Amino acid sequence: MLKSDKERIVSELAADLKGAETLIVADYRGLTNKQLEALRDDLLQHGARFRIVKNTLTRRAAEEAGADALLVMLEGPTAIAFIESGGDPAAVAKALATKAKETNVLTLRGGILEGKTLSGEEVDRLATLPPLDVLRGQLVGVIVAPLTQLVALVNAPLRNLHGLIDARIKQLEEQGQVVGPSDIAADEPSTTDTPAGPATAEPAVQDVSAEQSQVEDADETNEAVEEAQ
Repeated sequence: MLKSDKERIVSELAADLKGAETLIVADYRGLTNKQLEALRDDLLQHGARFRIVKNTLTRRAAEEAGADALLVMLEGPTAIAFIESGGDPAAVAKALATKAKETNVLTLRGGILEGKTLSGEEVDRLATLPPLDVLRGQLVGVIVAPLTQLVALVNAPLRNLHGLIDARIKQLEEQGQVVGPSDIAADEPSTTDTPAGPATAEPAVQDVSAEQSQVEDADETNEAVEEAQ
């Protein structure tokens, strides 16, 4: 390999290491080219690129990128699964773990998960996690559940207070101590009634005059009877 080609590979690999927050390192020794191609295709479906580079070049790239935690994993034939930002780390780890069980040759050395260094055992545990969509759903459930409980606790006293108020109003109504709007309206004078004033005094005067006429007629009748006698 020409020196210029090596420098290009180191530069590209260093850029990948700087830009990757999550990656998994595996020892691919013993896998056939056909098995490697099938594994590449499987990892691409989960948002990961599978690269195989000589350790000497990978070490130079790791030193250039400042990825010191990766240096201890570069022993023997090495392949690195670079997980994109939209990839699923758990699905990638599971695909690698499944291939390791099928072939009995692939070995998971470790990795880096969002800047945190993982051992081979931790990568195996990562492979047992549910898919990313399921984890997100579970996380939302964990967050929403306490909020729902808090809302229930806040609303419960209000519901109890409303119930107590309604019960008290009903009790007062049964005792006749609560005056409803219809009762108040019945006590108020109707706006359609004839207003009091001079016009209302006239019937009273007419009634008095009628009574006086009746008295005078009775007196005249008595006097006529007395004269006849």
